[in-house]
Amino acid sequence: MKRLFLLALLLAAPAEAETADRLYADGKYDESIKTALAQNDAIGFAAAARSELAEEASRDQPCLDCLERAETYARQAIAADPKLPDAQIYLAVTLGLKEHIVGVLVARLHDYPGEAKDALDAALAADPGSPWVLAALGGWNIEIVNHAGAGLADLFYSATVKRGLDNFATAFKTAPDNIVLRYQYALTLSDYDAVRFHGEIEGALTKVVGATADTAYARLLQGRARELLELLKEGDRAAYAARVQKYEGYP
Repeated sequence: MKRLFLLALLLAAPAEAETADRLYADGKYDESIKTALAQNDAIGFAAAARSELAEEASRDQPCLDCLERAETYARQAIAADPKLPDAQIYLAVTLGLKEHIVGVLVARLHDYPGEAKDALDAALAADPGSPWVLAALGGWNIEIVNHAGAGLADLFYSATVKRGLDNFATAFKTAPDNIVLRYQYALTLSDYDAVRFHGEIEGALTKVVGATADTAYARLLQGRARELLELLKEGDRAAYAARVQKYEGYP
């Protein structure tokens, strides 16, 4: 459900979108959003949501209004093309990030988890082999268990840690060197149980640090991965947990 924050468009974009994509890659998110919205189509709205989410991830403090904008763009993209998987992913990501700000009770009241799962199921139906969709489902499963507990998560949402780990594992088979997916995996497990999954987290962060970053967003995540890896190796659990919470978008 989270930050995936945080994802590149999967489908080929028309010529008008090239400028928006280039601006996104350079980290010029406000300009990218304006250019993408001018397309006034599903791909443009999805690109705007992507840039809004990337800009949100770059902030020192979470911004609920910014997430509301990302949600609006994602919903506009879905309305224009319900089968565009990127738009469904961005909606799920946005709802997950909003939950971190408004809290679990408010999120449950508005059924953010259920709506996010519906969006991810729609994305999976449109693109069953997408590593982005699978990684998003992996994060959703583990986060539901983290917030609701294993029993309630399975009872109400059929969410389990095993399903989440399996989703991530399948995603990595297709995209083994993807910085965003590996970082998300490490952050998700860190928030859930950094002690139990210490080895997996360290391995994922190490891969992120050693990979090639080709966008401003990927470079941001790579820098954060380097910082988290250093804290993890130092063994200061409190400092590590605090940094994870910050990068997860909690107030």
